[in-house]
Amino acid sequence: MRLLICICFLALFSSCFQTERNCSDYKTGTFEFSYLDNGVDKTAKFTRTEDYSIDFIEGKADSSSVRWINDCEFILKKLHPKSTQEAKAIHMKILNTTDNSYTFEYTYAVKEQNRSNRVEKGVATKID
Repeated sequence: MRLLICICFLALFSSCFQTERNCSDYKTGTFEFSYLDNGVDKTAKFTRTEDYSIDFIEGKADSSSVRWINDCEFILKKLHPKSTQEAKAIHMKILNTTDNSYTFEYTYAVKEQNRSNRVEKGVATKID
């Protein structure tokens, strides 16, 4: 009986917990994030406005359009793709936020037929 009561209380209190999502704080600004490239940890920066995102990776700039779906989700589409892979739009979703960073996940905006849509996660830190 005690176990049942404990489980009920746990379910009640855990269902009330909601992660913080102040996504509007991260619609614009300059950010940095870490990523792995062939097993090597690297850092990149990007600047985002309401309509565009400019990535600075290994000294090269790359621009994408930004189309907001709602306060926490947007679609990125490269302006000058160099391949069909780069031409695919990316769906970005802000999962939670802190005072200076947000956790996000991303995947292709359009699911490819007969392929699973791999979802990746990351953390971006606002630096300006």
